Amino acid sequence: MGQLEGKTSVVTGGSTGIGLATAVRLADEGAYVFVTGRRASELEAAVKTIGEDRATAVVGDISKPEDLDRLYEAVQARGKGLDVLVANAAVGAFVTLEQTTEEHFDQTFAVNVRGTLFTVQKALPLLNDGASIVLVGSTAGDRGVEAFGAYAASKAAVRSFARTWSNELKDRGIRVNVVSPAWIETPGGTATFGDEETARAVKENVAATVAKGRMGQPEEAAAVVAFLASEQSSYVVGANIYVDGGTNQI
Repeated sequence: MGQLEGKTSVVTGGSTGIGLATAVRLADEGAYVFVTGRRASELEAAVKTIGEDRATAVVGDISKPEDLDRLYEAVQARGKGLDVLVANAAVGAFVTLEQTTEEHFDQTFAVNVRGTLFTVQKALPLLNDGASIVLVGSTAGDRGVEAFGAYAASKAAVRSFARTWSNELKDRGIRVNVVSPAWIETPGGTATFGDEETARAVKENVAATVAKGRMGQPEEAAAVVAFLASEQSSYVVGANIYVDGGTNQI
């Protein structure tokens, strides 16, 4: 029996990368998983990967309140409430201060900050007492990576949310924590670097600077999310756990 047997979970941005790896891991631990994302074809493929008897796909953009409403209507229809919420969906791009446009800033904060806030707020009526909320942050929120200012600021906001919401939800026994990855090898991360040649050069440079000597895998981040989702982390509240191969630590 898995650590999450009989639980109901939601993973936003669950069609690829860390989101998909998390959805698979939660399902392997016994949870039923609702996954959401913007692209129907990728979500359909994700459900096949997770297991069609273990997952439901709901197409949607977390920056649109009506899409979140549709997601939670599907969860409510299952009739078992919600035990695990993984707010993973995010966008990011390398843009310097000089290059930043209103459109870039607004899109970044609409998804990463506003979308995360309403992902959690709209789940509140469904969350069972003792539920676990895991917000996916980033080590960028603690660092001054050039040309990553808007994204980093948005992830710093996510870290702040976890502290405030932990206090606001403690009377219901709902725990809120953050997983902050860095240098995880995902399709989205690779696309951020530009063309394949540039991405390969960046990855080689990263491998040389990370204590583990390589980029991380989505499954490694997913394992930490699963820990925070389970009762094994029952005394972990408001924490930020780094999954960065030691990059920010040593």
